[in-house]
Amino acid sequence: MTADPARDTDVATTAATPPAAAVTDPAGDRRAPDAWPPGAAPGILGRGYRALTFGIISVVSLIAFEASAVNTAMPAAARALHGIGLYAFGFSAFFTTSLFAMALAGEWNDRRGPLAPLFTGIGAFGAGLVVAGAAPTMVLFVAGRGVQGLGGGLVIVSLYVVVGRAYPERLRPAVMASFSAAWVLPVIVGPLAAGSVAEHLGWRWVFLAIPVLVLLPLAVMLPALRALPRAAPGPGGGLGAVLCSRRALLALAVAVGAWLLQYAGGHLTPYAALPAAAGLALLVPAVRRLLPPGTFRAARGLPTVVLMRGLAAGALVAAESFIPLLLVSERGLSATLAGLSLTGGGLTWALGSYVQSRPGCERHRERLMGAGMAFLALATAAVPLVLSDAVPVWTVAVAWTLGGFGMGLNISSGGVLLLKLSRPEEAGANSASLQMADALGNVVLVGLGGALFVAFGGGSPTTPAATHTATASHPAAFLAVFATMAVVAALGAALTGRLRPAGEP
Repeated sequence: MTADPARDTDVATTAATPPAAAVTDPAGDRRAPDAWPPGAAPGILGRGYRALTFGIISVVSLIAFEASAVNTAMPAAARALHGIGLYAFGFSAFFTTSLFAMALAGEWNDRRGPLAPLFTGIGAFGAGLVVAGAAPTMVLFVAGRGVQGLGGGLVIVSLYVVVGRAYPERLRPAVMASFSAAWVLPVIVGPLAAGSVAEHLGWRWVFLAIPVLVLLPLAVMLPALRALPRAAPGPGGGLGAVLCSRRALLALAVAVGAWLLQYAGGHLTPYAALPAAAGLALLVPAVRRLLPPGTFRAARGLPTVVLMRGLAAGALVAAESFIPLLLVSERGLSATLAGLSLTGGGLTWALGSYVQSRPGCERHRERLMGAGMAFLALATAAVPLVLSDAVPVWTVAVAWTLGGFGMGLNISSGGVLLLKLSRPEEAGANSASLQMADALGNVVLVGLGGALFVAFGGGSPTTPAATHTATASHPAAFLAVFATMAVVAALGAALTGRLRPAGEP
């Protein structure tokens, strides 16, 4: 259960959507999509949209499966590659590069359309899986995860653009709902399948098998993608111009700054002060320009909504990244059982999203978002209880079902509040800020978790390889990570009163 942009169905596409009259039906009917007589227009599984819909759902499902499978396979990969000190980097590298790729994809889609960034992203995602699966060292494994992040960021944003261009407005909510539905089966099957593969065939096949599976959905939806209307390239539509755009450069500064901070956190020596200072100098000004003014001082209304979403996403992913490692190294569980502890959270996430959507909950929107943060704080605080042998290991699974329910309340309510607080002409930019906050929360708090893990004895990149085993016991390191993330979630819950703009009761 990973906080991923594909799950956030409330996020608007970052690219401009052409007028309905300019869209060509994938089946070849050039009638304006919204001009069909009531009841006569095809649904998302109608003849004109079926192949594209199945292709999109398949791609999202594969990304979701990879996200849930990595949590299960990471302890085995870190043990085999003697890289416990770089464990957190295996997660944060993905989020760091995807942050840059999301900004790049928005510009690229706006200027050239979705086909080039979509297929480039799929190619990069597959290449990253191959690099990670074949990596002889943990450093190369982390590099592969970074390449995956580039591909994932390009793919997710481009899929939203495809939805905006290929489907009429009345069908887009159904397509967006299918994005969330595409996560359910991978969340249930992913940990079990990945654990079984890691135990019987080896952890490498968790990564190496997925690129082959991407080929089928690509072949299915390629004809429909080629039928999309081709918008004229915007000014400066070349890739060089896209890479030099203001938003792409700011995102690059954030990504490099975050990496420098993570590097400094993993090398706790006096020499680490230099990359830490450089990282802060890049990260702080760029982030302030990418997010709404007042976000970091929790200004009332929209800035607090964005801040709480970032805190929730980051705290969840940082804690969830270390749960399988804790259960494997401290309680001796297999990779399969450790991964299954996360399954319930994925199911209750969907339940929380459903609960907050009920009409009677609308007047309690701010309280629901705060309650979600409180549930996440309680769940995260409960996880390290299993460091004691007197506490049954299934406590983690129970706690994470509560955390997942809280995330369902928080993430979905945050999207609703954002649209409520945005003027129509600002909805797209504010939605992009919300997505950016999720990615930034992941990068910063996963990096912080890794630094805490190293600082409290969990392993170091400079530690001799002989001491890098996933079976070594480091209870203080795990306690530091989970206690910190519980405090972050509790801080988010404390901001609930600032969700309403000034002057509102």
